[in-house]
Amino acid sequence: MSKKHIATVILVMTTTLGAWAQEVGLSFSYFIPRNGYFSTPISPFSVRGVGVDLNDYIAIETGFSLYRMAGLNVIELPFESKKPLVGPNFTVFVPLELVLQFPGEQVKFDIKAGGFAFYGFDQKINYGNFDEAMRDFTGWQLADGQLTGQSKLGFGYHAGIELTWYVARQFGISFEVNYLMGSSRFPLSGSYTGFSGLAVETLPIDYADARIDLTGLEFSLGVILTGK
Repeated sequence: MSKKHIATVILVMTTTLGAWAQEVGLSFSYFIPRNGYFSTPISPFSVRGVGVDLNDYIAIETGFSLYRMAGLNVIELPFESKKPLVGPNFTVFVPLELVLQFPGEQVKFDIKAGGFAFYGFDQKINYGNFDEAMRDFTGWQLADGQLTGQSKLGFGYHAGIELTWYVARQFGISFEVNYLMGSSRFPLSGSYTGFSGLAVETLPIDYADARIDLTGLEFSLGVILTGK
């Protein structure tokens, strides 16, 4: 996906969400994936906390973040890896959550839970880590692969908390942490050639059940605009 297309998606989503929002959170969001690399957002940051209050204590919120994922793991393979097997890539993350709100004079505490959708663009195989995993799996001394993966829309669940300190009527400062549990189908095909010390072998690869693992901790620090 080109930078021009990414910018268009962000502009459309920001305009649409802004029209619906009672409070909008502009934040830096960071993601620490399980068996992956620390990942950061793409400017103009992320738009979160967009939604409606059902009453004083319950709200529905959404938003989006555009991440530059440094590296994510792939699961549902014949072997396990403790290192990321894909990345870097661009990932759009869109949550939908039910929020229990505990408002105070200047401080509000929220408990959040819900689901999310995500899609990774321009996925790249991390051949350094994949070669290492294949050597451990096959017992080869050397391994070299040619793989193709197909990105699919992914879904998951998340839960977390948010603490907001309202510095003034118009805005507040927030800190949020969420635990994400999600995955997307990522069928892998191709071949691996390896050397065991006695002969050269070629292994066809058809991992139709492979999935990208989006499990880990997300931290956000930002500003809440109340519109009051």
